[in-house]
Amino acid sequence: MNAKEYLNQGFLINERIDSKIEQIAMLRTLATKTSVTLSDMPGDPNKGKSKIEELLVKIADLESEISADIDKLVELKGNIMDVINEVSDPEESLVLNLRYLNFFSWEDIAVKMDCSVRNVHIVHSRALEHVVIS
Repeated sequence: MNAKEYLNQGFLINERIDSKIEQIAMLRTLATKTSVTLSDMPGDPNKGKSKIEELLVKIADLESEISADIDKLVELKGNIMDVINEVSDPEESLVLNLRYLNFFSWEDIAVKMDCSVRNVHIVHSRALEHVVIS
């Protein structure tokens, strides 16, 4: 695994967490949707409960997965921070922090550093050369 792949792991876990949060929102929406069928025939009072229960179980499972992913992300970010802190150049270190710990886009980094996106890429390339993964 090269330096860029190592540093990018946090972003991937963060995206996975966001995806699961969106799935939970969708499942909650499905759980709150109810369709009423009007009929003079007595209905099964348990009908529909199993579907809602299934959705609630899926939501609970996703929430526990998110919790585990957050724990992984926090630990990984700590490790990534240690690696970035070993980069001696402050400008290079800042680019790595903004990109791999704050998940800034290249454009946002350029605005924050008051430089061009091209310059950010140059600093980033230099910084990756100074990253040591132990």
